[in-house]
Amino acid sequence: MGQKINPLGFRLGTTQNHHSLWFAQPKNYSEGLQEDQKIRNCIQNYVQKNTKISSGVEGIARIEIQKRIDLIQVIIFMGFPKPLLENQPRRIEELQTTLQKEFHSVNRKLNIAITKIAKPYGNPNILAEYIASQLKNRVSFRKAMKKAIELTEQANIKGIQVQIAGRIDGKEIARVEWIRKGRVPLQTIRAKIDYCSYTVRTIYGVLGIKIWIFLDEE
Repeated sequence: MGQKINPLGFRLGTTQNHHSLWFAQPKNYSEGLQEDQKIRNCIQNYVQKNTKISSGVEGIARIEIQKRIDLIQVIIFMGFPKPLLENQPRRIEELQTTLQKEFHSVNRKLNIAITKIAKPYGNPNILAEYIASQLKNRVSFRKAMKKAIELTEQANIKGIQVQIAGRIDGKEIARVEWIRKGRVPLQTIRAKIDYCSYTVRTIYGVLGIKIWIFLDEE
């Protein structure tokens, strides 16, 4: 099997659920999809500008969006929500106001909730942000990948695979490097696989980070 399909889309309806829950007519579907992406980008930009974390990790695991006729419910799952929750009412209101102005959502109320995940380093998005921050600081890619795997030991996962592609360490020829620990059965649909694809811009070019985490098996 070529393993060319997104592991999350491959398991929708079995071990994976949608991160956007709403219904639209076919002619309005693309508009709703673009709106979801803009909401996620706006939230990530706000968190990046207004939170300062020593590790360089923003800590956003995922953003779930639920839409009704008169309401947009946004749930932000974070591993390190403390910087954003400081002065919580002001920050949440400011973020809501920013989104309202961005999308001119006059007829729909926007509600934002923040949820802390129990084991941050068991999430591939947070791990990818950690590796990206290390690569930007010119840390060796092997050291960054091994440290990321060490952080997952506290999350009680069954397997992890980390891959970095591009001009690694500033080499002239691009290549792919990866490391794996434990089992990562990508061909098994009943396996609960969490996946992330992340792009990091360094001074010597763009690198791609991919992380597969094997959580459990049904």
